[in-house]
Amino acid sequence: MKVLLIGGCGFIGSHVADCLVEHGIAVRIFDRRLEPFRDPLPRVEYVMGDLTDTAQVFEAMSGVDAVIHLASTTVPSTSNLDPVADIKGNLISAVRLLEMMRATDIRKIVYLSSGGTVYGIPTTDPVAEAHPLNPISSYGIVKVAIENYMQMENHLHGLQPIVLRASNPYGPRQGHGGIQGIIGTHLWRTARGEGVEIWGDGSIVRDFIYVRDLADLCVAALTTDTSGCYNAGSGAGASINDIVDRIRAVTADEPGINFDPVYKPGRSFDVPRVVLDISKARRDFRWAPKVDLKEGIERTWEWVKQTSRAD
Repeated sequence: MKVLLIGGCGFIGSHVADCLVEHGIAVRIFDRRLEPFRDPLPRVEYVMGDLTDTAQVFEAMSGVDAVIHLASTTVPSTSNLDPVADIKGNLISAVRLLEMMRATDIRKIVYLSSGGTVYGIPTTDPVAEAHPLNPISSYGIVKVAIENYMQMENHLHGLQPIVLRASNPYGPRQGHGGIQGIIGTHLWRTARGEGVEIWGDGSIVRDFIYVRDLADLCVAALTTDTSGCYNAGSGAGASINDIVDRIRAVTADEPGINFDPVYKPGRSFDVPRVVLDISKARRDFRWAPKVDLKEGIERTWEWVKQTSRAD
């Protein structure tokens, strides 16, 4: 099998690439730029391009058997600022990708959706895949639209999509831009001696998944014959204040570190609580998260310390 890994130089994509290589699967990465934190992998083919460029994508699809689509031009906190750009950068490019897959007879795709936004404000706890989709951000609306187009392609043309509704991934190689990923952002700012801001009172609860566990799930999904939508999380909830406490504990013995967050007014698009029911993925893929929040934060902090010192 040869896989086109779209977004393979990003945070999640870099770990999926590792996992694919370890499973002996040939990888061609399509991304806008190379990884920021390490050199290119020796057994991986890299194609630099833009997902909105149809010709580039079509050429990158030559000779592959399946696609893993991880790329996104927005995050929940930025998507509402320009919904039109969100649609152009993500929805239109995804629909064109599906058309090209049909034209080249590539049937298998694993798509990374969003378990934290597609459900909107949940009415059940935890949230299973059958929960109504009522997103309250452009990011979530576009993710749902892409899911629906994949279901249409499945019904009309035999596409085999697996949609992974990921929770909140964190871990090594998460960037420090500060626009997504509360754990990575807080650890990077702490390592730099910068202030940390919390939106709201810290009571918001999320499901955090260690990035390697998510990568393992992507590859497990790829190598099965099933299709459908699956939650991809840890199955456990942690509040922002819980994260603050764990980061404070893991950095407590570091010289010169003062982890003292500043609380700011909450944001209207932040859903109060989302914890995913992952029993379907456990059952169908024989997969389970291996790294709990304590160990995951410790691993991430060690990576952040080493990387920040090398900057």
